[in-house]
Amino acid sequence: MTTPTRAGRRWRATAATLVAAGVAFAGLGPGTSSASSHREAPLVAADPAVDNTDLYAFVSPERAGYVTFIANWQPFSEPNGGPNFYPFATDAVYNINVDSDGDAKADAVFRWTFQNIDRRGGDTFLYANGPVTSLDDENLLFRQTYTLESSFHGEPFKTRITGAPVAPSRVGKATMPDYAKLRNEANKRLPGGWNVYAGQADDPFYLDLRVFDLLYGGDLSEVGQDTLAGYNVNSIALQVPFSDVALKGDAKRNPVIGVWTTTERAKTRVTGVSSAVQGDRVQVSRLGNPLVNEVVVPASLKDAFNSISPDQDAGIPAVVARVTDPELPKLIEAIYKVPAPPAPRNDLVEIFLTGITTKAGGPIKADLNSQLNNADVVAANFRPSEMLRLNLGVPVTAQPNRLGVLAGDLQGFPNGRRLTDDVVDIAVQAVEGAAQTGKLVDALAAGDKVDANDNAFEGAFPYLALPNTESVNKGGGTGASLKNGAPATSAAAQPDTTPSAFESGTGMTAVAVSTSAIAAGLGALLFVGWWRRRRTTQP
Repeated sequence: MTTPTRAGRRWRATAATLVAAGVAFAGLGPGTSSASSHREAPLVAADPAVDNTDLYAFVSPERAGYVTFIANWQPFSEPNGGPNFYPFATDAVYNINVDSDGDAKADAVFRWTFQNIDRRGGDTFLYANGPVTSLDDENLLFRQTYTLESSFHGEPFKTRITGAPVAPSRVGKATMPDYAKLRNEANKRLPGGWNVYAGQADDPFYLDLRVFDLLYGGDLSEVGQDTLAGYNVNSIALQVPFSDVALKGDAKRNPVIGVWTTTERAKTRVTGVSSAVQGDRVQVSRLGNPLVNEVVVPASLKDAFNSISPDQDAGIPAVVARVTDPELPKLIEAIYKVPAPPAPRNDLVEIFLTGITTKAGGPIKADLNSQLNNADVVAANFRPSEMLRLNLGVPVTAQPNRLGVLAGDLQGFPNGRRLTDDVVDIAVQAVEGAAQTGKLVDALAAGDKVDANDNAFEGAFPYLALPNTESVNKGGGTGASLKNGAPATSAAAQPDTTPSAFESGTGMTAVAVSTSAIAAGLGALLFVGWWRRRRTTQP
């Protein structure tokens, strides 16, 4: 693999290119999309318990030889959302899938199913009727457990743990005075060295979603508000040895894996009735890189994309011209006078669908995160597809850079995705032409001015910040009040010049520009045309 010293400048350009293409398709998404993969398709938007939001995959920084996967569901969980709060669905299956040989099919599947223990009956509406000091506290009237199963290479599923406790929704400080203790009790060590956690957490994705108000107001005046600050998600975190997911168990010869999550429901479902998973199931949600389905796939195909597996991606219709000659850089040029990178962008296929490799004949002369770089991969079986790819052999960065590969930090996105990777700022720089120059554009160096999560991450598994307890809605919306058909003139109706990070939902219906997901999705589109051309030109 190319060393960090020799590759630093090249990877800065590579990451910028990757993001530029992804962002360029953002304008195709529907207006109701927001944040990474939150509420990205019509059907799953009405079923938040099974809606994948973000996927993270990274080498565990404090535990050598282990990889961590974090998958989130239930977007925009406002802390005050009682009395039922935010349980996992008991009639759904939650999966983390790993492909090690590049055929776009799962070689390892980790599967969670959830069960309710509800003691409220007809006596109370309360989630808990007193302070909860442990997961088995009698005051906790509603709780969940889960069963974790795994399957390798298509073999029958094996139960790894059953009846494991879920960390509950965080009701508040009076009800749960020490939530950290509850999380610790839910963090389980399993045979084989696995760590597993299921429960609520702070939403780790951070960004300012007002990018589509003519790109932050046309003068970068609309930046600095973390739109997801204060919201929670339901998280599943899993830490396993490299040997469990690397091809032939050998991460030295075969360090690259591809990861995606899926959620399945029964084909027939009666809403409003709590039931266990049973019968035939269908896939209803899918996520690899963030924002692919949300801002790349057209509305008419979003539900279909959520239902298919990566090996079918090549059959997804695509408007290749909108990828190779994207619109957004031209918009940036019109507003900020930053010249748009020239078309066509023929490097996008390698960046998004095959992973970065010299073995696919693409224009990028380096090897980073394609399964084709694995020594034991059969090239004839390799199939380009949309998934989050990670090279387990890249050493952990002592001081991670939030701009990832763009800043020469080869462990960052798009080589996997860490919690601290700032995908929005990478995107902003990419569309400004950083791919061609290999350096940041000074005029937009500040990005969206949201450079870190609102809550600090932890240094050990499961890494996520504890769930929020304060209300997101602090009052005082940004829309002008009307009185007798005209804007009110009272002080309450005037614009707030010092908005808090938790104020109003401005931008919650805007499409987010997240490098990782937009980028990967664009590659999927580009690949369709490339793959068809390749098949017709081969002897």
